[in-house]
Order: sequence, then C-alpha cells, then structure tokens
Amino acid sequence: MPTEDWERGYAAGYSAAHRSDVRDITTDRGDPAPAPEAKKPRKVSDYHKRYGREFKRLAPKYKLKRGGWAKDGFKRAQAAAHAATKKAMR
Repeated sequence: MPTEDWERGYAAGYSAAHRSDVRDITTDRGDPAPAPEAKKPRKVSDYHKRYGREFKRLAPKYKLKRGGWAKDGFKRAQAAAHAATKKAMR
C-alpha cells in the first residue's frame, strides 16, 4: 500500500534526523585555524603624496558649480595632476 510506504519513509527520515550517534558539527570542529599575520601597509611614495596634493589643488577647475564633475572632468583633472606632479618632481 503506498500510504504505508510513505509512513515508513517518513518515520525512517524522522528518526534518522534525531539520531544520537551522528557527530554534532556545531561543537566538534577540531583545532581552530591559525590567525593570518596582519599585512603591513604599503609605503606611500613621494610621487603619490605629491600627486594627491596636486589633484586636490586642481580638481575644482574641472568641476561644476554644484560640485559634480564636468564632462571628462575627472579624466582631465587626473591628467593635469600627473603633469603638474611630473613638473614639480624634476
């Protein structure tokens, strides 16, 4: 009878879910992995420091009154800042 098969399968699945001989994965996890060493931050070069200053100085020339970038403004400000940095670092 199909109903008896269903009941047997349900009972088997239910009892399998509550077995005590199965390892509890919430508590038995073994040794914890060693913590990775923290990366030391990169050294910022003199060029990058100077570029940041030049970019901040030049950026307003390439922005709109309301504060957004003008058309191709970021690209042009970046190019101008690189050029100014190159000139200043000579």
